[in-house]
Amino acid sequence: MAQTTPIYPANTTLNGVKFELFSDDEVRRIDMATRDVLETFGVQVSDDEARKLFKEAGCQVDEETWVVKIPSFVLDRALATCPKKYYLYGRNEDRTFPMEWLGKVNYTCFGTGIQVCDYLGHGEFETRDSTGKDVANIAKLCDALPGLSFFSLPVSAREWAGKGCEDVHEALISLTNTSMHFHHIDPVAANVKYYWEMVKAYYHGDEAEARAKPIMSMLVCPTSPLELSYNACQCIIQGARYGMPVNVLSMAMAGGSSSVYLAGTLVTHNAEILSGIVLSQLACPGAPIMYGSSTTCFDLKRGTAPVGSPELGLISAAVGKLGQYYKLPVFTAGM
Repeated sequence: MAQTTPIYPANTTLNGVKFELFSDDEVRRIDMATRDVLETFGVQVSDDEARKLFKEAGCQVDEETWVVKIPSFVLDRALATCPKKYYLYGRNEDRTFPMEWLGKVNYTCFGTGIQVCDYLGHGEFETRDSTGKDVANIAKLCDALPGLSFFSLPVSAREWAGKGCEDVHEALISLTNTSMHFHHIDPVAANVKYYWEMVKAYYHGDEAEARAKPIMSMLVCPTSPLELSYNACQCIIQGARYGMPVNVLSMAMAGGSSSVYLAGTLVTHNAEILSGIVLSQLACPGAPIMYGSSTTCFDLKRGTAPVGSPELGLISAAVGKLGQYYKLPVFTAGM
């Protein structure tokens, strides 16, 4: 009997063991629920230019509440222009790798922390605020590790906090201390133009080459539940227009900023990510984009978001399958 091809090949195989979190029908049900949320309830979009793009595309926009309702035809049109494969460029070929739908698994460090722990001796440690020097040292360490594909901002340069352009210094320090692709986790919309100037400077001012082979990408987070902030919108728009890949990553917290039920949290998460992905394609069709997740549960006792919890692993597996369903490159937190 001939084997039928599934709608999307989403099997994760480890020594012949398959982990199937959803059936095809169950994924479609999450997709339908998400479309209902986007079209019936909408997403709050806190940026004038973004609301204008949504309105021109055929979305219903309420300028008093800033709520944008995204019909399915707008979503489908955007998904059709999303690239299934593009490259995250390092300084040379062996530091460049593809981000692609159903591609190989790649690894990165993650953050962004605000403190580091210094080892003083046997059983003795000291915790202090992180600095630009720590960013540089971690970048050099990660550069020497064979298991990492690209460098994500791990800690902050806290000596620049409150003095202006902390994010720009972090980008410059990272780019000058790694040969890998740099993924900025804390971009600031007002300073994206400076990131772009750094990328151009690497290519001696050649804008065409910088657009063709950007050595930097950005991560932005919607605000749960269901808001695209001004900063997120502008980073998405500018990143799309500069050709810099953007990772739209939700950190919904089940029981906090989203439903206590994981299936309900996936719907909220999915709506937030897809709204950002639609915006990127409205700003520039074909812009490189990632379907991202750091969504987890909420620790009601401690008031924290435990990113090492079993729920995060379960959600990340589910998110991976959703990204495959939409034929998008996926970025998820944790193991």
